[in-house]
Amino acid sequence: MGITTQYLKVKENRKASGSEDVNFMIDSGAVYSLVPGETLRQLGIEPYREMTFVLADGSKISRRIGEAYFELNGEGATAPVIFGEKNDEPLLGATTLEALALVLNPFTRTLHPMRMLLG
Repeated sequence: MGITTQYLKVKENRKASGSEDVNFMIDSGAVYSLVPGETLRQLGIEPYREMTFVLADGSKISRRIGEAYFELNGEGATAPVIFGEKNDEPLLGATTLEALALVLNPFTRTLHPMRMLLG
């Protein structure tokens, strides 16, 4: 369930000069993040596979998947990204949050650094 939004920079890779600021709805139920396909293509990101996803109403859709570099406040990481189609809204999913070592505080609706455990 999406409860807040956050702008993140999306790039092809860490060293890429081109980027796009995307306003994501943070969705704790989404595994992968979704960015409009046109934005990803303009950044030079290409899909490498197709996956089927189940929506909240139980229906299924297929979308293409690539990999993008996501950045917030100068910190970034790569994660799988769904190529959004018409009427798909940008979503920030759990895989990207984990890659960025961030967690969502559901009470304050803000992102915070994840407590990193080793061992």
